[in-house]
Amino acid sequence: MSGRTRNFFARFFSRSIPTAAVSTDLEVTTQASPAPPPTVTAPSPSALNTPISPKATSYSGESTSLPHQVSPTPPILGPHDHFQPPFSSHPPPTSEAIQLPSIHPHHVSPLTSIPPHWHDHLPTDMSFERTSRVMLQASPDTSPSRNPSSSSLPNSPDLRGTFNHAHDFTIHNAHFSNYNAQFNISPPGSGLDKLLDHSMPDAFFNSAARYPPPRCHLGTRTEYIARITNWAFGKSDNERHILWLHGPFGVGKSAIAQSSAEKLKDCKKLLATLFFSRSNPDRDDPLRVIPSLVYQIATQCGAFADIIDVLLRKDPSLTSKSLATQFEELLVIPLSQIDVTREDLIGRVVIIDGIDECRGVPRQREIIEIIATSARKCTTPFRWFITSRPEDPITRTMNSPSVSPVISSIELPVSRAIDHEILLYLTDEFEKIREQNGLEEGWPSEGTLALLVERADGLWVYVSTIIRFIIDENSFGPEDQLRLVLKLTPNIVIGEGLNNPLEEMDILYTLIMQQVPQNVRDLLRRILLAHSAAGYYDAYSIVNSLRLSKEQLRRSCTSIQSVMRLEDSAEHTLDQMRLNFYHASFLEFLTNPERSRDLSIHGAFLIRFREELLEWLHFVYSRTQDHSEFVFPSGTVLPENVTATEHHRHVLDLFWELCCMAGHPIDVPTATSISQLPFRRLFSLLPVAVSGHKHLFISHERIEIMRKNLPTAFKNKIVRVCKCPTLGCTNPRNVAILGEGENEVITLNDYIPWGRRVDHWFRWENNQKVPPAECTRLAGISLVGLRKGERRRKQYQYYAFSFARDSRS
Repeated sequence: MSGRTRNFFARFFSRSIPTAAVSTDLEVTTQASPAPPPTVTAPSPSALNTPISPKATSYSGESTSLPHQVSPTPPILGPHDHFQPPFSSHPPPTSEAIQLPSIHPHHVSPLTSIPPHWHDHLPTDMSFERTSRVMLQASPDTSPSRNPSSSSLPNSPDLRGTFNHAHDFTIHNAHFSNYNAQFNISPPGSGLDKLLDHSMPDAFFNSAARYPPPRCHLGTRTEYIARITNWAFGKSDNERHILWLHGPFGVGKSAIAQSSAEKLKDCKKLLATLFFSRSNPDRDDPLRVIPSLVYQIATQCGAFADIIDVLLRKDPSLTSKSLATQFEELLVIPLSQIDVTREDLIGRVVIIDGIDECRGVPRQREIIEIIATSARKCTTPFRWFITSRPEDPITRTMNSPSVSPVISSIELPVSRAIDHEILLYLTDEFEKIREQNGLEEGWPSEGTLALLVERADGLWVYVSTIIRFIIDENSFGPEDQLRLVLKLTPNIVIGEGLNNPLEEMDILYTLIMQQVPQNVRDLLRRILLAHSAAGYYDAYSIVNSLRLSKEQLRRSCTSIQSVMRLEDSAEHTLDQMRLNFYHASFLEFLTNPERSRDLSIHGAFLIRFREELLEWLHFVYSRTQDHSEFVFPSGTVLPENVTATEHHRHVLDLFWELCCMAGHPIDVPTATSISQLPFRRLFSLLPVAVSGHKHLFISHERIEIMRKNLPTAFKNKIVRVCKCPTLGCTNPRNVAILGEGENEVITLNDYIPWGRRVDHWFRWENNQKVPPAECTRLAGISLVGLRKGERRRKQYQYYAFSFARDSRS
């Protein structure tokens, strides 16, 4: 056997798909001298699917232990060995050894990737799946014992497998079968694994984080679902590739999108989905939109996954580039390299629900414009279904000359025309509640159902929230809960809500909050304020800054489980737990003092909370001399596994976030107290800069917001952004300076490239070990202050330009 042919066999039988077995019906005959090209006989096509016992591979005859023994007789073909594959009758080209296409662990490569000169030699009735089984490697655990003399040979990946180090042999009656092959769609270290790390899996239509998702009740919204599915299948007069469903708060846009996604999934027409949520930080990141869509497409298209895997292995930074670059390099270009017709991608639907809840209005508009440009230039073969509220920036973008020609729209208004659908929903839900709780027939009365329909006033979110409130397990039962709903609003004028659809929701949310005991309610409002002020706050940060136990957090959140749930399980650590709200309207209610009045988490409550945290900070700084021994107010009990240093840092970060809330001015007494903070001591008590440390970052954008919130007389006394005043400093960029006079501190200033955008941050950190004056390149710092959780940990390189120190030194 020639070296070229041996190389071919070694590569052919060294694939890494696990748990394959080779039939024991093999004859291996070795030859001591050169011989004609080897003959490999395979069974008839029907024999390929013949099951065999997955035992260890064995070879017939004694020649298996004597690799250099001369065969006494020429090979004899079996009675069914009539098929001669191309190895003997059509020898491979002599220019180089033939290599079968790599079988990627994500999927089996399509048949079109097999070299062209192989196609004519495959059995005509051999399916792609059966052909791929012939290409599988036997597991190394089932390979025969090798010649001891070969143990010194290098263990090359290309030489492992059943025929490791074998040569000069002929195979007869070869039966290859695949047993229990396991495919990992995203093995660690692969390109798709990197893609998943930069995606938002919680925003997929079937994610556990959204379960149970809002969906249309059986028999409701059928007209809208039919219009959407007919458009998806090209059965309507609308041939435009972008469909925009828009409507005001609470009319059921997400439910229609969910039900449409499920129907299209059943018809194999759905390709990818994203359900945004502004109240859930794992579902509102614009920089993760394209990776999320690309990942879902890759899981359904093997050829596309191959290209993406190679791209991200070669350049992992693609997921952090600008949105336009991501769309072009991760979607448009890879799609141009595959046969989209063969892969059944033409006309497949991508659903983006609630784009108005994507973080940042400019990003919302950019995503829409990118999709519209692709539809106009036909660079992607998809149909795009987008839903949103009719917010002015989105409406203007949709109606712009560059977007409107490729978009058609469906309006979903607040309408009493759907009263019969709401009645159907309430009737069926109350029947379930009655059966589960053993209540008498006729509960609730027809008059009660009619009243609830009137109060719903065309808002689905109202009736769905009522049902969750009534089945609250922490209540005195469904009957009592329903009485509360009916008792709270006895004087509502029918039809009044038509002009103010939020009125009924505000009344219901007021009821839900008033049911929470007063002592729990104050704590709950602090939790919700911390969450809304710093959207990246996970359970760990909230527990740490508010000195709560895990059980206190859980009980507080359970008290309003009709409007939110705490994502919690035995496997979740605190930094993996999330506050998930069923609808963004609840936080909108609490953050608007005009609507929630004394229940609001803004206004007077925000001012009072700032004062409490500021008082705590002054106490700590007046009594603590060294970061090794913090002095806290008496009675302070830290959460389990939380150090004093961590607690101080998180309280400081929360206080700063509350000061950086746009549109919430800082009153003069609070500003006076902030200006008296000993900033130099503050930074000396913070952790020292260490590679890999969990830092907390404040962007320059938020610093500017804080300056706007401060009274004019206090702006330069508390925080300013300017060139470094230190004599001899070579830093060309601005730095953040806190305090003035003896307390003045120049903070560590970070320059972080983020796609085409450049962000500037300063860190709460004692930087005494950072070399002064000159720019210092730091690598491998995990920026988890912005997004916590394993999927949110991303490695960056950034530049530190200055450090916390006395500016006069």
